[in-house]
Amino acid sequence: MRGSLIIVGFFVIGIVVGIFHLIPQGLMMSNVSYITLCALIFLVGFMIGNDADILNKFRKLNRRYMLLPLMTIVGTLAGCAITTLLLPHRSLTDCLAVGSGMGYYSLSSVLITQYRGADLGTVALLANIVREVITLLGAPLMVQWFGKLAPISVGGATTMDTTLPILTNACGKDLVIVSIFHGFVVDFSVPFLVTLFCSI
Repeated sequence: MRGSLIIVGFFVIGIVVGIFHLIPQGLMMSNVSYITLCALIFLVGFMIGNDADILNKFRKLNRRYMLLPLMTIVGTLAGCAITTLLLPHRSLTDCLAVGSGMGYYSLSSVLITQYRGADLGTVALLANIVREVITLLGAPLMVQWFGKLAPISVGGATTMDTTLPILTNACGKDLVIVSIFHGFVVDFSVPFLVTLFCSI
């Protein structure tokens, strides 16, 4: 929860900085956000690749749990497609691009802003932050109503980092590696899916 509030705080600070033009325009026209994002993705990949214990646990994971990230992605995209019926002013590809963020707001919002503009990028940021907050606050209820895998699926890409402590408490320590694997696979899909739907 605290991490989400920090991100929202920086978002608000960014709006204020933009309104008052506190950063030179020439710097903002460069690819600073894209370069920063690439560095962030590199560091996540480095941390996972550097931890041999996680890779070994991935290999021993029950095959049925390996389908969970795929079901999360398919379910999310299906829900986004249905959402277009409620939002006629948004195209199918807009809704699919926003949903493809899977809770990974720092990546998806930047990519969508580059491809489709700040308006849809802001929608993506808020939608994906809301997804994370719902996971953080609703995990115990989801376990009670829908089972232990439900909050992991709802958490999307966040299940390997920000929502992992909450999921560990709600779902049990036996599903920690499932949560990390799920987050890793869904996280990996985000740049490809967002780019695909923004390009169509």
